[in-house]
Amino acid sequence: MSELPEYIDGLPNLCGSEEKIAEAIRAGAGRKIYSPESRIDFGGINSAFAIALHMHQPLIPAGGGNLQTAEIISNLKHMMDNPGIGDNHNASVFHWCYKRIGEFVPQLVDEGKQPRVMLEYSGTLFHGLRHMGLHDVFDNLKRVTCEPRYRHCVEWLGMPWGHAVAPSTPAQDFRLHVRAWQHHFAAIFGLEALSRVRGFSPSEMALPNHPDTAYDYIKMLKDCGYQWVLIQEHTVELAENGHGLRQKHLPHRLVCKNSRGDETSIIAIIKTQGSDTKLVAQMQPYYEAKSLSRWELAGKPVPPLVTQIADGENGGVMMNEFPPKFLEAMRESSGSRTPAMNASEYLEHLFALGIREADLPVAQPIFQKRIWDRFKSGEGEQRLAKVIEELKKEDHRFHMEGGSWTNDISWVRGYENVLGPMEKSSSLFYEKVLKPGVPASEARYRNALFHLLCSQTSCYRYWGQGIWTDYGRELCRRTEAIISHDF
Repeated sequence: MSELPEYIDGLPNLCGSEEKIAEAIRAGAGRKIYSPESRIDFGGINSAFAIALHMHQPLIPAGGGNLQTAEIISNLKHMMDNPGIGDNHNASVFHWCYKRIGEFVPQLVDEGKQPRVMLEYSGTLFHGLRHMGLHDVFDNLKRVTCEPRYRHCVEWLGMPWGHAVAPSTPAQDFRLHVRAWQHHFAAIFGLEALSRVRGFSPSEMALPNHPDTAYDYIKMLKDCGYQWVLIQEHTVELAENGHGLRQKHLPHRLVCKNSRGDETSIIAIIKTQGSDTKLVAQMQPYYEAKSLSRWELAGKPVPPLVTQIADGENGGVMMNEFPPKFLEAMRESSGSRTPAMNASEYLEHLFALGIREADLPVAQPIFQKRIWDRFKSGEGEQRLAKVIEELKKEDHRFHMEGGSWTNDISWVRGYENVLGPMEKSSSLFYEKVLKPGVPASEARYRNALFHLLCSQTSCYRYWGQGIWTDYGRELCRRTEAIISHDF
């Protein structure tokens, strides 16, 4: 299987090798990858814990004084070039945060310990780091990703290339983000490394809850080869009664149905609520897991898995407290009855007990129980829209804007300043590029795609105003100009 080039015509490799990507994913789908090397006695442990580190920097048109002609650079470079503004002095520490797992894991393994960590890096961060010449980050990460001595300790999670949020990103574009990340990751770390990527981490932990959008989202993840998705606890409910999850430290089966009566499902690993960065930096999942013993699942006693994800670079606790605490917890937990485990490793051990995906408790996106109480399977889009409007009128808390890591931010409302240009450039890309079937291997396709995906990062909504909105609108303008000129 020939490897992919990391750059083509000066742009990151985001498309054009779809069959090679699919082949690599198929090669890894049917085999045990992590458990043969895990050295963990799954039958003898009480519980386990998992941590994931989310890393992201947007690409912004800030490489120059004129917004319309400025070079697209990493926000990290902008921080380094302007150290006197705000918290920009943290840029050099961020650089270390992006590579330090590649130092910690070999150190611990060489001590005879069993470290585990899941990593999630956006494509915009990958490109920004490479563009800045920070090759040491990639050297460190390749070591723990590719070398047999260390690779079982690190599990990479897929994500949207441009850190787009699912509820407010056009479905066809979100699929492009997911495929682009797979291309880019494979071009950096190799197709074999991609074959080991089984879990998906949504940007901002956002899960669509409109039935048709949620169905399309999960179907897309499965089409792209993902076997499980990381889910925020309060974005789902039990399908049987609409209540919160009872056994949140066990995997669930996330079931999504659409207005036409179609159904799909995927395994959900549940991330519990809390102050994410602080919890991970201080290794809270380990200490919570130590207080737990085996739970019953499908008539078998199984160890619960306490799971958390947090930004891997933001905040003083993550920058300063995480390194010593990570080393301490990994040393203490190695060989204990509460070891660190990555999610796919845990699932492989769990299913080796004879447990099946169908045995997992069933969850669905929040507020859907209210819909299914009034909506019969297959009644169609118009009937679904009517039911949703009825429920909104009856309860102002009811919404179909998706759930996220925070309850106080909608990824749709308040996004109008950027959503309008986003939707316009997305529509243009569809009409001029996707609909006519322009080959994804063409340079003009790749150039337009790069700009489209850059424009859809969640940062432009999260900050909501000022220069960030200007950045987002400018990237949309460039996308439209490229499509209008080249196609």
